[in-house]
Amino acid sequence: MRFDWDDSKSQGLKTQRGYFLEEVTDLFASHYVERMKRDDPQQFIAIGYLRNTLISVIYEERYDEEREYIWLVTYWKSTRRERDIYEQYLH
Repeated sequence: MRFDWDDSKSQGLKTQRGYFLEEVTDLFASHYVERMKRDDPQQFIAIGYLRNTLISVIYEERYDEEREYIWLVTYWKSTRRERDIYEQYLH
């Protein structure tokens, strides 16, 4: 899987929430729940653990000359509802 993101947004997220977007890519190497959002452009939410914290990541599937890649948009500590979704599907 290839990933990309906006570097300045990543820096802001590190300051506000504790991780760079580059670090968030680790979530995709483990167990996570994926849901489609109904936004334009089409976006997805992945819910999974990053270190010891359950987080929710918004991303888009994009394409370039090298094929598909994941564009990371943002993330946050998962809400109670998102935690329930994660536990329902993975436990």
